[in-house]
Amino acid sequence: MLGLSAPAAKAADDSTKPVAAKKKDTSKDAKTPAPAAPPCGKKAGEGFWQRLNEAFGEQSAIPVWSPPKPGDPEPKRRGQPPPFDGPPYPNGEWQIGGLPTIIGDPGALVDSPYPLMQAIYDGPNGCAWKDSRIQIYGWINVSGNLSTSRNVSGKNTLPGPNANFPEVYDLRPNQMELNQAVVYIERMADEYQTDDIDWGFRISAVYGLDYRYMISRGFLDSQLLKHNDYYGFDMPMIYANLYIPWIAEGMNITIGRIISEADIEAQLAPNNLMASHSLTYGFDPYTQWGVFTTTKLNKNWIFQAGIAAGNDVAPWQADQGREPTGTIMIQWISDDNKDSIYGGSNSFNDARWGYNNLQQEVVTWTHKFNDKVWTSTESWYMYMKGSTTAPTAAVPFQNGFFTAHPGYAAECSVLNYTNFRLADNTFLSVRNEMFNDMDGSRTGHATVYSEHAIGITWWPNKLITIRPEIRFDHSYQAEAYDNGIRHNQFTLGCDLVYHF
Repeated sequence: MLGLSAPAAKAADDSTKPVAAKKKDTSKDAKTPAPAAPPCGKKAGEGFWQRLNEAFGEQSAIPVWSPPKPGDPEPKRRGQPPPFDGPPYPNGEWQIGGLPTIIGDPGALVDSPYPLMQAIYDGPNGCAWKDSRIQIYGWINVSGNLSTSRNVSGKNTLPGPNANFPEVYDLRPNQMELNQAVVYIERMADEYQTDDIDWGFRISAVYGLDYRYMISRGFLDSQLLKHNDYYGFDMPMIYANLYIPWIAEGMNITIGRIISEADIEAQLAPNNLMASHSLTYGFDPYTQWGVFTTTKLNKNWIFQAGIAAGNDVAPWQADQGREPTGTIMIQWISDDNKDSIYGGSNSFNDARWGYNNLQQEVVTWTHKFNDKVWTSTESWYMYMKGSTTAPTAAVPFQNGFFTAHPGYAAECSVLNYTNFRLADNTFLSVRNEMFNDMDGSRTGHATVYSEHAIGITWWPNKLITIRPEIRFDHSYQAEAYDNGIRHNQFTLGCDLVYHF
């Protein structure tokens, strides 16, 4: 997940949308029925732009979360309740990737849409849109940072272009960025009911600086690998889902391009606990093309297995890393719903050196102390075999860096997030990590890194998220920061996410 330049270029697929009422309640353990959805087509006489403006105005006055009131109906759900309130947290579920909704949930919420869908529902064809369960929504994410890295000398007063690296994604110091302008088109399968097969899909479109950390070789890659554009376009999720309720307690089959299943963090801005990303997230596999299954065995166990064309390489691209690549992940949830362990082999094949043919063994343990405090710790080990020190005909591009010495290239990492609920709409995150780039294949420096950050996530209303943070990075054996002249780096950063 690097995204640097032509010779050096680089979860969890989590939806930020809450669960929804489904069309038909056939589950034997159904709870109190959910309230009826608001009427559709109620503003059919108004123009679209007027409806959209009114929807933004109405939703700007809605808080992102309100405590349940006595007598409120219980949400429809098979299995244990969500361990967290999401929002204000990016997601209310235990960490799991590769699917848009948890097996046991009804899917997209049509009675609490974002402004664009509200304007569509209120229009002349609103009822047809609701019946289709197709949603269109998105967000704009902008950020800025102040950094001790500048790489200036003499009369040169311009910062080095990537002087914050290996901090990602805001690798350019002391400036504002358009990180993401995102549109989703999706339909979530109803995975609460147990009578019928259902289907879904997601198409995502992303423009901004962050495209650099999504690129799959062979798919829209010339922006980065040939032109080294700072801003560009990508489609990190293009997939279809099939939900089969009769296999164990439900199976979800996903076909297409997904964000790889591992990691506490996620590429799409609303799904992150903080504005910036850890080194642990910034340098592991990002997307995979293939077929992936998720099966809920019971309330405690979920099993995932799939086969991909490789990591960050399209199935049609000639590359040493394009080969059948397996993934097996297992999730365990405790009976008291306070612990989750999620791990396995996120990608495995013959480990031959390629664009990003990383072999990754990964595990995350998440523990909920109470409704206000929880912590999540992730660790992984990655490697490739037969690395080269310069581009070759077989490996002209490396997602990362060519190593100083040929042969086995490995890296390992440990990351922790601890989160504190401060208010209904606010939480604080503390992030600490150690990252060892043993051979320099990820960052270009064979050194150990540590990173420590504190950030606050505040939702003024349902549509806006503001996340200030302070961060300190240190490289031990090599001067890795400020374009290779410093061991240390302080950054003050803040981003804003505006949903539509």
